[in-house]
Amino acid sequence: MPELLEFRNVTKTFFRRGWFTTQPGTTALNNLSLKVNESNSTILTVAGESGSGKTTLAMLLLGFITPTSGQILYRGKDINSLKGAERMIFRREVQAVFQDPFAVFNPFYHVDHLLSVPIKRFKLAHSKKEMREKMFEALSAVGLHPQDILGRFPHQLSGGQRQRINVARALLLRPKILVADEPVSMVDASLRANILEVLSSLKKDYGVTIIYITHDLTTAYHISKSIIVLYRGTVMEAGDVDTVINAPQHPYTRLLIDSIPWPDLNRRWGETEIKAEEAELGENNGGCKFLSRCPFATKKCKTPPPLYLMSDLQAASCYLFDQNAQIESERLSELLPV
Repeated sequence: MPELLEFRNVTKTFFRRGWFTTQPGTTALNNLSLKVNESNSTILTVAGESGSGKTTLAMLLLGFITPTSGQILYRGKDINSLKGAERMIFRREVQAVFQDPFAVFNPFYHVDHLLSVPIKRFKLAHSKKEMREKMFEALSAVGLHPQDILGRFPHQLSGGQRQRINVARALLLRPKILVADEPVSMVDASLRANILEVLSSLKKDYGVTIIYITHDLTTAYHISKSIIVLYRGTVMEAGDVDTVINAPQHPYTRLLIDSIPWPDLNRRWGETEIKAEEAELGENNGGCKFLSRCPFATKKCKTPPPLYLMSDLQAASCYLFDQNAQIESERLSELLPV
């Protein structure tokens, strides 16, 4: 039985186009392989700073852009070759919640419009009464009172309410995969826990697999089971979220962990020394992407490092661990618990 979702050695390069030539520009995602099993729903975090390739991964998964090389398969079929009924099924079963909770709303329409469009588009109701019932069910599932939400304009709602409505819209379609791209970064801190709880309940109660994309490792630690850390499109470290965050191995992951404001007065920010040893190298340096910022860099790092196993639930792409066994990128998913 094919995997629900599979990335096969996916690379995405954005090209620079001139008057007469086209040259490679930025490689936003580099040779990523990943599998998602339908029988075991999970919450997988894809973490990294701005420019690490997180949103590119989301756009590729949703089929909004095509990979430069490699394949993205949904139920064993390339998503960029899906047509007709198969494409409609993919569009219904793979949904997204984006960073800005206001961007998906048309300010001239009531909230009802946002929720009714997918119901009509995918013919999920046979009457207005059934449509109304589905709206009520979806809004209630994300912790909202339908009678307080329906009939109102977007500007009459808080950011947290709007973001939960976006989750409800996705839930209407009973998706198999939900891509949550920085879903709480524009929401007040007091509402983040509520939205994260809603996402957790979707996984638990509805069997939805969530690809949680974030730069915030504190929320990733609380919501997810496994994590992939990206830097400039390349996997730096991956594995069980507890293991990776409590015992980070790659220098870049240590830098990210060190930026977390822990509630400990005896712990200073910036304890991990990560300094650039030279100017940021260009895209075609051919070595480790973190080379120019790593205090442990050696000549060996001018060759891209493979993934080295730290344990059954953790791997890091760094020559500091070249005494460890290697793991092929195609087996990355074996390290990610569900």
